[in-house]
Amino acid sequence: MTVLNSSFGVQYAPTPFMLRFGRREVLVTRDFRKRFYAVNPFIECDTGVEPGHLEVLLMRRWLLILSKAH
Repeated sequence: MTVLNSSFGVQYAPTPFMLRFGRREVLVTRDFRKRFYAVNPFIECDTGVEPGHLEVLLMRRWLLILSKAH
């Protein structure tokens, strides 16, 4: 298991991009993590690796990380 840093290890993900809506940020990237549990095929929600973050996995491929802007 790898330890993820504060940027969620996105340096290994292909072309992530961030959208900012006022005080909220949405980071969109491909999911690169190995998941050791059965994943819902359409949408999966989970808490992020840092407090105040929400991860939404779409179609088992796209990872949306919702957070508060700094």
